[in-house]
Amino acid sequence: MKQVSIDEVKNDLSGYLQIAERESVIITRDGQPVGILIGLEDAEDWWEELMLCNPRFEAEIAQARQSLKEGKGISIEEIKAKYAV
Repeated sequence: MKQVSIDEVKNDLSGYLQIAERESVIITRDGQPVGILIGLEDAEDWWEELMLCNPRFEAEIAQARQSLKEGKGISIEEIKAKYAV
């Protein structure tokens, strides 16, 4: 994980995006972390990252996990059978 000032990132965003493809880049202001630059290995990874940061999605995941604990889930085998996958 690399740590750089926000001014450095502003001066060479392209370079830090390339670094972020290999490792996370912590962005600091006055020595304090203010953000993180995370590269995507695949062009489709942005969707997963977006969903993981969505509070509504997080709530749905929590609800689904609770349902599974209560025995209300559907197994992958049932889904495959239902949709002939």
